[in-house]
Amino acid sequence: MKSGFRLKRYGFTKSDRILKHSGYSSLSQLGKTVRDQFFIIVFANGNNQRSRLGITVSKRVGNAVMRNRLKRVVREFFRLNRDLIKGHWDFNVIAKKDAADLTHHQAFLALMQLFGKMARKIDNGR
Repeated sequence: MKSGFRLKRYGFTKSDRILKHSGYSSLSQLGKTVRDQFFIIVFANGNNQRSRLGITVSKRVGNAVMRNRLKRVVREFFRLNRDLIKGHWDFNVIAKKDAADLTHHQAFLALMQLFGKMARKIDNGR
């Protein structure tokens, strides 16, 4: 395709993920949080060239099928909406037990509200 425009890349590669335990632990120590009934987002300024995502879903949320579905929904949301937050940030999205009952659309709405709340917190410098 050699037209005059470039398509935006929406991939989710290994460099978009927080992979090591040290990344999660430093994020939990240094990060700020926003929360609602379904999710907690811990975020901190990242040291990488791009924003990275970590997802935590404990066994209390549900069985493996439910946990994996929630992780797929969170990854999909991040992949499509990563440009809402300016700069390079590390995020850990923690699913609460009530998140298991959410539909795909409801989870997207809850995450959209939380990312908006987080963007306001970042802009205010709190």
